[in-house]
Amino acid sequence: MQNRGGGGNSAGPSDAERKQAVEQQEKMKDTILSQVLAQDAMARLSTLRAAKPERAAQVEGMLVNMARSGRISSKMNDEQFRGLLDQISGQTQKKTTTVKFDRRRAALDSDDEEDED
Repeated sequence: MQNRGGGGNSAGPSDAERKQAVEQQEKMKDTILSQVLAQDAMARLSTLRAAKPERAAQVEGMLVNMARSGRISSKMNDEQFRGLLDQISGQTQKKTTTVKFDRRRAALDSDDEEDED
């Protein structure tokens, strides 16, 4: 009986501990990004984060992994960062969606509305 009560509290980290761990990971990520990106590249990343947060998170994760594995030897300037973004966008091209509009049906619908008035 005593094991049940004690086991429930130690099942996982508390909300405060999880929040602290997430904040620590964010700080570490920001530190790594500031070490591998020049100021103009950081500005471009901030712009990307404002426009496309999902894409920015993907790029940030990729940059952190590249830095940890030693594939980035010096700070990336804006031109190099744009080249990396071009490579990423080339690899992750999504299928374009098309919208098909049936003009005949739309024309018939609009004519019907005018006749009713």
